[in-house]
Amino acid sequence: MIVQNSPSDALSAVLNTINAVALCSISLQAGGRWGIRFPAPANIKFNVVRRGGCWLLTEGDEPVRLEAGDCFVVANGRFDLASSPGEKLTSAYDVFSTSTLAGQLGEGRDFAILGGSVRLDTVDGVVLSDALPQILVIKGGSAAPIAWLLDQLDREWDSGAPGAQLVCNDLLRMAFIHVIRAHLAQRDAASPGWLGGLTDRHIAPVLHAMHAAPERDWTLTELSSLAGQSRSSFAARFKQRVGLAPLDYLMRWRMRLAAGRLRRGGDPVGSIGAALGYRSESAFGASFRRVYGISPARYRAECKLSGPAHPHIQDTVPQSVP
Repeated sequence: MIVQNSPSDALSAVLNTINAVALCSISLQAGGRWGIRFPAPANIKFNVVRRGGCWLLTEGDEPVRLEAGDCFVVANGRFDLASSPGEKLTSAYDVFSTSTLAGQLGEGRDFAILGGSVRLDTVDGVVLSDALPQILVIKGGSAAPIAWLLDQLDREWDSGAPGAQLVCNDLLRMAFIHVIRAHLAQRDAASPGWLGGLTDRHIAPVLHAMHAAPERDWTLTELSSLAGQSRSSFAARFKQRVGLAPLDYLMRWRMRLAAGRLRRGGDPVGSIGAALGYRSESAFGASFRRVYGISPARYRAECKLSGPAHPHIQDTVPQSVP
Protein backbone atom coordinates (compact mmCIF):
# COMPACT_ATOMS: atom_id res chain seq x y z
CA MET A 1 0.00 0.00 0.00
CA ILE A 2 1.32 3.45 -0.94
CA VAL A 3 0.47 6.22 1.51
CA GLN A 4 0.50 9.76 0.17
CA ASN A 5 0.05 13.07 1.92
CA SER A 6 -3.38 14.54 1.25
CA PRO A 7 -3.45 17.78 -0.78
CA SER A 8 -3.08 20.90 1.32
CA ASP A 9 -5.81 23.52 1.38
CA ALA A 10 -6.15 27.00 2.85
CA LEU A 11 -8.56 26.10 5.66
CA SER A 12 -6.36 23.22 6.82
CA ALA A 13 -3.31 25.51 6.78
CA VAL A 14 -5.09 28.07 8.96
CA LEU A 15 -6.39 25.44 11.39
CA ASN A 16 -2.86 24.08 11.78
CA THR A 17 -1.76 27.43 13.24
CA ILE A 18 -4.41 27.91 15.94
CA ASN A 19 -3.23 25.26 18.46
CA ALA A 20 -6.70 24.49 19.81
CA VAL A 21 -6.71 22.96 23.31
CA ALA A 22 -9.82 21.57 25.01
CA LEU A 23 -10.48 23.25 28.36
CA CYS A 24 -13.64 21.65 29.71
CA SER A 25 -16.87 19.83 29.01
CA ILE A 26 -20.05 21.05 30.73
CA SER A 27 -23.65 19.91 30.91
CA LEU A 28 -26.83 21.65 32.03
CA GLN A 29 -30.24 20.20 32.80
CA ALA A 30 -33.33 22.28 33.51
CA GLY A 31 -37.08 22.05 33.87
CA GLY A 32 -40.10 24.25 34.47
CA ARG A 33 -39.43 27.99 34.28
CA TRP A 34 -35.77 28.88 34.25
CA GLY A 35 -33.13 31.21 32.85
CA ILE A 36 -29.34 31.42 32.97
CA ARG A 37 -26.90 34.18 32.02
CA PHE A 38 -23.47 33.30 30.68
CA PRO A 39 -20.69 35.93 30.72
CA ALA A 40 -18.74 36.79 27.57
CA PRO A 41 -16.37 33.83 27.12
CA ALA A 42 -12.62 34.19 27.08
CA ASN A 43 -12.55 31.18 24.77
CA ILE A 44 -14.74 29.76 22.01
CA LYS A 45 -17.67 27.67 23.26
CA PHE A 46 -19.48 24.91 21.38
CA ASN A 47 -22.96 23.91 22.56
CA VAL A 48 -25.59 21.39 21.48
CA VAL A 49 -29.16 21.00 22.76
CA ARG A 50 -29.57 17.34 23.59
CA ARG A 51 -33.14 17.34 24.94
CA GLY A 52 -36.09 19.71 24.88
CA GLY A 53 -35.86 23.32 23.74
CA CYS A 54 -34.97 26.82 24.93
CA TRP A 55 -34.57 30.41 23.81
CA LEU A 56 -31.17 31.90 23.00
CA LEU A 57 -31.07 35.59 23.94
CA THR A 58 -28.35 38.03 22.93
CA GLU A 59 -28.21 41.79 23.29
CA GLY A 60 -29.48 43.62 20.23
CA ASP A 61 -30.80 40.51 18.46
CA GLU A 62 -34.18 38.82 18.27
CA PRO A 63 -34.60 35.71 20.46
CA VAL A 64 -33.76 32.45 18.68
CA ARG A 65 -35.61 29.23 19.42
CA LEU A 66 -33.35 26.19 19.84
CA GLU A 67 -34.58 22.61 19.68
CA ALA A 68 -32.94 19.24 20.33
CA GLY A 69 -30.08 18.72 17.89
CA ASP A 70 -29.41 22.42 17.28
CA CYS A 71 -25.93 23.78 17.94
CA PHE A 72 -24.63 27.23 18.65
CA VAL A 73 -21.09 28.54 18.85
CA VAL A 74 -20.09 31.58 20.90
CA ALA A 75 -16.95 33.43 19.82
CA ASN A 76 -17.51 36.52 21.98
CA GLY A 77 -20.24 38.39 23.82
CA ARG A 78 -22.48 37.33 26.67
CA PHE A 79 -25.62 35.28 26.08
CA ASP A 80 -28.66 33.96 27.96
CA LEU A 81 -30.62 30.73 27.76
CA ALA A 82 -34.17 30.55 29.09
CA SER A 83 -37.34 28.50 28.99
CA SER A 84 -39.05 31.61 27.58
CA PRO A 85 -38.04 35.25 26.96
CA GLY A 86 -38.44 37.42 30.04
CA GLU A 87 -37.64 34.76 32.63
CA LYS A 88 -35.58 35.69 35.67
CA LEU A 89 -31.92 34.92 34.94
CA THR A 90 -29.50 33.14 37.27
CA SER A 91 -25.77 33.71 36.87
CA ALA A 92 -23.90 30.75 35.42
CA TYR A 93 -21.35 31.19 38.21
CA ASP A 94 -24.06 30.20 40.70
CA VAL A 95 -25.23 27.19 38.68
CA PHE A 96 -22.12 25.23 37.83
CA SER A 97 -20.03 23.29 40.27
CA THR A 98 -16.32 23.96 39.79
CA SER A 99 -15.63 20.28 40.42
CA THR A 100 -18.09 18.65 38.01
CA LEU A 101 -19.11 21.50 35.68
CA ALA A 102 -22.64 20.04 35.68
CA GLY A 103 -25.58 22.30 36.44
CA GLN A 104 -29.28 21.98 37.31
CA LEU A 105 -31.95 24.67 37.02
CA GLY A 106 -35.65 24.69 37.85
CA GLU A 107 -37.73 21.60 38.44
CA GLY A 108 -37.41 18.55 36.24
CA ARG A 109 -35.08 17.55 33.43
CA ASP A 110 -37.03 18.21 30.26
CA PHE A 111 -34.13 20.31 28.89
CA ALA A 112 -30.46 19.35 28.55
CA ILE A 113 -27.50 20.96 26.84
CA LEU A 114 -23.89 19.87 26.40
CA GLY A 115 -21.01 22.25 25.85
CA GLY A 116 -17.30 22.27 25.24
CA SER A 117 -14.81 25.11 25.63
CA VAL A 118 -11.61 25.52 23.67
CA ARG A 119 -8.61 27.81 24.04
CA LEU A 120 -6.88 29.05 20.91
CA ASP A 121 -3.35 30.32 20.47
CA THR A 122 -3.36 33.87 21.86
CA VAL A 123 -2.07 35.31 18.59
CA ASP A 124 -3.01 32.95 15.78
CA GLY A 125 -6.39 32.08 17.27
CA VAL A 126 -7.78 35.47 16.27
CA VAL A 127 -7.60 34.29 12.66
CA LEU A 128 -10.55 32.03 13.41
CA SER A 129 -12.35 33.84 16.22
CA ASP A 130 -12.43 37.13 14.30
CA ALA A 131 -13.75 35.37 11.19
CA LEU A 132 -16.76 33.98 13.07
CA PRO A 133 -19.81 35.99 14.13
CA GLN A 134 -20.40 36.69 17.82
CA ILE A 135 -22.86 33.80 18.00
CA LEU A 136 -23.42 31.27 15.23
CA VAL A 137 -26.54 29.08 15.29
CA ILE A 138 -26.42 25.86 13.29
CA LYS A 139 -29.65 23.95 12.74
CA GLY A 140 -30.81 20.79 11.03
CA GLY A 141 -28.50 18.33 9.34
CA SER A 142 -25.54 20.73 9.44
CA ALA A 143 -25.52 20.47 13.24
CA ALA A 144 -25.46 16.66 13.43
CA PRO A 145 -21.66 16.16 13.07
CA ILE A 146 -20.96 18.82 15.71
CA ALA A 147 -23.46 17.28 18.12
CA TRP A 148 -21.84 13.86 17.69
CA LEU A 149 -18.35 15.25 18.24
CA LEU A 150 -19.40 17.07 21.43
CA ASP A 151 -21.04 13.89 22.68
CA GLN A 152 -17.76 12.02 22.15
CA LEU A 153 -15.91 14.87 23.87
CA ASP A 154 -18.17 14.52 26.91
CA ARG A 155 -17.44 10.78 27.06
CA GLU A 156 -13.68 11.33 26.78
CA TRP A 157 -13.37 14.29 29.15
CA ASP A 158 -13.86 12.41 32.41
CA SER A 159 -12.89 8.97 31.16
CA GLY A 160 -9.35 8.99 32.47
CA ALA A 161 -8.42 6.83 29.48
CA PRO A 162 -4.88 7.03 28.07
CA GLY A 163 -4.64 9.84 25.53
CA ALA A 164 -7.99 11.38 26.53
CA GLN A 165 -6.70 14.97 26.43
CA LEU A 166 -5.30 14.52 22.93
CA VAL A 167 -8.57 12.95 21.77
CA CYS A 168 -10.51 15.91 23.20
CA ASN A 169 -8.29 18.36 21.35
CA ASP A 170 -8.71 16.47 18.08
CA LEU A 171 -12.49 16.27 18.53
CA LEU A 172 -12.64 20.03 18.95
CA ARG A 173 -10.49 20.59 15.88
CA MET A 174 -12.94 18.47 13.90
CA ALA A 175 -15.83 20.44 15.40
CA PHE A 176 -14.09 23.63 14.21
CA ILE A 177 -14.08 22.35 10.66
CA HIS A 178 -17.78 21.53 10.70
CA VAL A 179 -18.60 24.88 12.29
CA ILE A 180 -16.69 26.76 9.60
CA ARG A 181 -18.28 24.68 6.85
CA ALA A 182 -21.73 25.48 8.25
CA HIS A 183 -20.79 29.14 8.56
CA LEU A 184 -19.61 29.23 4.95
CA ALA A 185 -22.93 27.75 3.84
CA GLN A 186 -24.82 30.50 5.71
CA ARG A 187 -22.38 33.34 5.14
CA ASP A 188 -23.19 36.51 3.21
CA ALA A 189 -21.18 36.15 0.01
CA ALA A 190 -20.72 39.92 -0.17
CA SER A 191 -18.71 40.05 3.08
CA PRO A 192 -14.96 40.26 2.37
CA GLY A 193 -12.45 38.03 4.13
CA TRP A 194 -10.37 34.91 3.68
CA LEU A 195 -13.31 32.66 4.55
CA GLY A 196 -15.38 34.21 1.76
CA GLY A 197 -12.57 33.51 -0.68
CA LEU A 198 -12.84 29.79 0.02
CA THR A 199 -16.33 29.73 -1.50
CA ASP A 200 -15.33 31.57 -4.69
CA ARG A 201 -14.52 29.21 -7.58
CA HIS A 202 -11.88 31.60 -8.94
CA ILE A 203 -10.27 32.60 -5.63
CA ALA A 204 -10.31 29.28 -3.75
CA PRO A 205 -7.70 27.54 -5.98
CA VAL A 206 -5.39 30.52 -5.52
CA LEU A 207 -5.73 30.47 -1.73
CA HIS A 208 -5.08 26.73 -1.68
CA ALA A 209 -1.95 27.15 -3.81
CA MET A 210 -0.51 30.01 -1.74
CA HIS A 211 -1.12 28.20 1.55
CA ALA A 212 0.31 24.95 0.19
CA ALA A 213 3.56 26.65 -0.94
CA PRO A 214 3.95 30.03 0.78
CA GLU A 215 7.69 29.98 0.11
CA ARG A 216 7.21 29.95 -3.66
CA ASP A 217 7.92 33.17 -5.57
CA TRP A 218 4.37 33.51 -6.87
CA THR A 219 3.67 36.05 -9.58
CA LEU A 220 0.40 37.74 -10.37
CA THR A 221 0.46 36.03 -13.78
CA GLU A 222 0.75 32.55 -12.21
CA LEU A 223 -2.00 33.25 -9.70
CA SER A 224 -4.39 34.69 -12.28
CA SER A 225 -3.79 31.59 -14.41
CA LEU A 226 -4.84 29.40 -11.48
CA ALA A 227 -7.96 31.55 -11.14
CA GLY A 228 -8.72 31.24 -14.84
CA GLN A 229 -8.93 35.01 -15.25
CA SER A 230 -6.96 37.88 -16.71
CA ARG A 231 -4.50 39.60 -14.37
CA SER A 232 -6.65 42.70 -13.96
CA SER A 233 -9.92 40.79 -13.45
CA PHE A 234 -8.29 38.43 -10.96
CA ALA A 235 -6.61 41.21 -8.96
CA ALA A 236 -9.90 43.11 -8.69
CA ARG A 237 -11.90 40.01 -7.72
CA PHE A 238 -9.35 38.88 -5.11
CA LYS A 239 -9.30 42.34 -3.50
CA GLN A 240 -13.09 42.45 -3.45
CA ARG A 241 -13.56 38.99 -1.95
CA VAL A 242 -10.60 38.80 0.43
CA GLY A 243 -9.99 42.47 1.27
CA LEU A 244 -6.32 42.54 0.22
CA ALA A 245 -4.32 42.42 -3.00
CA PRO A 246 -3.12 38.87 -3.79
CA LEU A 247 0.60 39.41 -3.18
CA ASP A 248 -0.07 41.50 -0.08
CA TYR A 249 -2.19 38.65 1.28
CA LEU A 250 0.64 36.21 0.57
CA MET A 251 3.22 38.40 2.27
CA ARG A 252 1.07 38.78 5.38
CA TRP A 253 0.41 35.04 5.59
CA ARG A 254 4.18 34.45 5.36
CA MET A 255 4.70 36.89 8.21
CA ARG A 256 2.11 35.16 10.38
CA LEU A 257 3.94 31.87 9.82
CA ALA A 258 7.24 33.59 10.60
CA ALA A 259 5.85 35.13 13.80
CA GLY A 260 4.70 31.71 14.99
CA ARG A 261 8.14 30.24 14.41
CA LEU A 262 9.79 33.16 16.18
CA ARG A 263 7.52 32.74 19.21
CA ARG A 264 7.73 28.98 19.47
CA GLY A 265 11.18 28.03 18.20
CA GLY A 266 14.82 28.97 18.24
CA ASP A 267 15.74 28.85 14.55
CA PRO A 268 17.91 31.75 13.36
CA VAL A 269 16.02 34.67 11.85
CA GLY A 270 17.73 34.21 8.51
CA SER A 271 16.74 30.53 8.35
CA ILE A 272 13.10 31.37 9.02
CA GLY A 273 13.13 33.97 6.26
CA ALA A 274 14.83 31.60 3.81
CA ALA A 275 12.28 28.87 4.54
CA LEU A 276 9.54 31.32 3.57
CA GLY A 277 11.13 32.27 0.26
CA TYR A 278 13.21 35.33 1.17
CA ARG A 279 16.61 35.50 -0.47
CA SER A 280 18.14 37.71 2.20
CA GLU A 281 17.64 38.37 5.88
CA SER A 282 17.26 42.11 5.17
CA ALA A 283 14.39 41.51 2.73
CA PHE A 284 12.67 39.27 5.27
CA GLY A 285 13.19 41.84 8.01
CA ALA A 286 11.71 44.63 5.87
CA SER A 287 8.54 42.60 5.21
CA PHE A 288 8.25 41.65 8.87
CA ARG A 289 8.56 45.28 10.01
CA ARG A 290 5.95 46.29 7.47
CA VAL A 291 3.40 43.98 9.12
CA TYR A 292 4.42 43.97 12.79
CA GLY A 293 6.20 47.30 13.12
CA ILE A 294 9.33 45.81 14.69
CA SER A 295 12.22 43.60 13.58
CA PRO A 296 11.99 39.79 13.82
CA ALA A 297 14.71 39.71 16.48
CA ARG A 298 12.97 42.31 18.63
CA TYR A 299 9.64 40.52 18.18
CA ARG A 300 11.17 37.29 19.50
CA ALA A 301 12.80 39.07 22.42
CA GLU A 302 9.60 40.88 23.43
CA CYS A 303 7.58 37.67 23.23
CA LYS A 304 10.00 36.00 25.63
CA LEU A 305 9.75 38.93 28.04
CA SER A 306 6.01 39.56 27.99
CA GLY A 307 4.44 36.36 26.68
CA PRO A 308 2.48 35.91 23.44
CA ALA A 309 -0.16 38.56 24.10
CA HIS A 310 2.14 41.43 23.19
CA PRO A 311 0.30 44.45 21.77
CA HIS A 312 2.40 44.50 18.59
CA ILE A 313 1.16 41.04 17.73
CA GLN A 314 -2.58 41.48 17.97
CA ASP A 315 -2.98 45.07 16.86
CA THR A 316 -0.95 45.04 13.65
CA VAL A 317 -2.33 42.18 11.55
CA PRO A 318 -5.67 43.04 9.91
CA GLN A 319 -8.60 40.72 10.66
CA SER A 320 -8.95 39.82 6.97
CA VAL A 321 -5.54 38.17 7.00
CA PRO A 322 -5.21 34.57 8.18
